[in-house]
Amino acid sequence: MQSFSAQCLDMARSMLSHNLDAINPDGTVTPVTGEIQRSDDPGHAAMAIGEFYRATGETTLAGKDLVDLAARCITAQAFTEPIAENGLAYAALGLLAFGPSKERNPVWERLVEETRERLDKQLLTRSDYDNHWQAFNVAKAVARYSLGLSKKDETSRLIERMVERIDATSANGFFDDAGEGIGGNFNLYGVMNFVFIRQALQLHANSGVRERKLPTLRTYAEKYVKLMPDMVRADGLGWAYGRSAGAYGQMHCISLILQAFRDGWIAEDQKAKYHDILRRLFFFFYATYLDQEHGFMVVRDAERTSMEGHTTRLANFDGARYLCQWSRLAKTFTAPANPKVDPARTSGRFVIFDKANRKEQGLFLYRSADTGLHIQLPLVSSGGTATADNLAFPHAPGLFDWANDVYAPVMTPELTFGENVTVPSFYGKQCVTGLGLRNSFFFRYEQPDLINLQEKIVPGVGSVKVNWTFSGNKVTAEWIYTVKSQVTLDKFRFALCIAAPHSHQRLGISPMLGQEGIRCSVIKDDFQGVWQDTEVVSQDPNYRTNYGKVHYMQYLVRDHALVMRPGQQYRFSVSFEPDITLIEA
Repeated sequence: MQSFSAQCLDMARSMLSHNLDAINPDGTVTPVTGEIQRSDDPGHAAMAIGEFYRATGETTLAGKDLVDLAARCITAQAFTEPIAENGLAYAALGLLAFGPSKERNPVWERLVEETRERLDKQLLTRSDYDNHWQAFNVAKAVARYSLGLSKKDETSRLIERMVERIDATSANGFFDDAGEGIGGNFNLYGVMNFVFIRQALQLHANSGVRERKLPTLRTYAEKYVKLMPDMVRADGLGWAYGRSAGAYGQMHCISLILQAFRDGWIAEDQKAKYHDILRRLFFFFYATYLDQEHGFMVVRDAERTSMEGHTTRLANFDGARYLCQWSRLAKTFTAPANPKVDPARTSGRFVIFDKANRKEQGLFLYRSADTGLHIQLPLVSSGGTATADNLAFPHAPGLFDWANDVYAPVMTPELTFGENVTVPSFYGKQCVTGLGLRNSFFFRYEQPDLINLQEKIVPGVGSVKVNWTFSGNKVTAEWIYTVKSQVTLDKFRFALCIAAPHSHQRLGISPMLGQEGIRCSVIKDDFQGVWQDTEVVSQDPNYRTNYGKVHYMQYLVRDHALVMRPGQQYRFSVSFEPDITLIEA
């Protein structure tokens, strides 16, 4: 892993050097033209600089004094109003990276007394969070104790509080990122949460606390580690659904696996498999998001985008931080001597995130060894703000695409009753998966009550049963609606989205649609929708994915009233048989 370690460090050096000029004399960070300035930017910059120092021991880069830059960023973050607790956590770990004892910490020595007092006060101030922000509280507690600002170590208590909430919101020990709506926002932030806390614990001055809490972290983090073999695509695409996918979907997963290797969480007979997963994740990240000619990360350009808060500047500082960490982690273990891994197999399974009387949620994962179709179908909350990223349809970038951070009923029927716009997403009951006819896999669930886009149950209207079937590259979906009393349906919509991979920052072995496209057929439509003219959205900046442009949107619509009567079933079923080819073909 030495060559991998060196490669990561070279990339980090380049990425960081391209962004240091954005740090202003007052420690604030200038965003890339056209993007927003984040209140936590200085903290992210400070942590990136700190991790570079940990990896290299160097205090200068590109002719700049890193100790001085770190001190400026930490000062700016400490005096940011209103308080950005996430930025403070990053700044605190960046400071701690230069040494756990403030008497021997060169950055602490550069801070004026006013900043030291302010930092001490800010690290003590923390809100009680139900979401991934609790990880930032852990980091601040680690920093405050390790720097000698407090004799009381709150780290263990905060971790246990987080664990209690995981157990209260997930029947299977997965992290609910909370938010509004029905609950069960199981997304990439679950991985980020454990990765960040593990990073913080590694910097803790009291190694005993780290050793005591690692078994607790392992219990929950391993659940995500075990997701990786079925989640990571043959080309290395990692976490693909929900907010923060894209570059961060690669970086968080890479960090998780490297940490698992370092901590001995991967069994000997599994090391070759996970090393291969790691290799693929990194290769996809390298080819897709790194501008190799100029040496920086690209998450947003004329062809693709990222969620609004993930700016180019932020991603580059985070990327440099992760690369430095990967460089160090890669030195802690040896690559398996036998790189041979098991050949890909056709499989389908439902990972249960939560199963309670109120709701069932999880992630259905399917892959076809013969055709290369590999999907992630989430049945989870979106935190009360609906986007296509979280809807319950097969997410398969390059084949079944969606516009990032934008709502559209992609591969999902949308029924409007008065003010309630409903979709069969966010939760289910009676979730069942299994092997069907001719080696097909099915995933079924029902909603005894419909749910609207705000994730509010709409009682007394009706119910829906959902059946997805996967066989090779053929996907069939059926939705069966019944109403409890006579009700008027005001509108019905169903959307198709056709996108393409990035024109040059892409991997040749990644799948894409061939000339015959998605090959959608409506099998049954009791709503009698009419296909609208195809909308060309290639030039609309709102229609971008994490990987490339959306070119076409097409809607099946019924825009006049339909009286739905009890005792009658209303079926809508479609099939897809995408023409799958490889980019290099």
